[in-house]
Amino acid sequence: MTSSAVSGAWRAALAKACQVGPLLSRIVAAIGGGYVLGAVASVAVLALPMDKPQAVLAGTMASFLVYTGAVIWVFAVRSATRAWVGLLVAALPLVLAAWPVWNGVNPA
Repeated sequence: MTSSAVSGAWRAALAKACQVGPLLSRIVAAIGGGYVLGAVASVAVLALPMDKPQAVLAGTMASFLVYTGAVIWVFAVRSATRAWVGLLVAALPLVLAAWPVWNGVNPA
């Protein structure tokens, strides 16, 4: 095999990776990022001043909605970068709301 054939094979592999990379990034964002966003949302609901059993149920229901919305968002935006940035922007207020729960502060 000549060096030009090897170089051509590398170029073809790189071109294929450039086509598949953004899709793989969106899949990881949808599965992993959506899961993390849903988990943080469920914890953030626990910070609301309500009975703990109601908060757990509300957090569980909210996590399903947030996860579904995140998956739709990831594949609806124009680029994988916007998908990741959107997930981070959505996670920031949820993390701030969940912070007291992680530190053991009772809202009620």
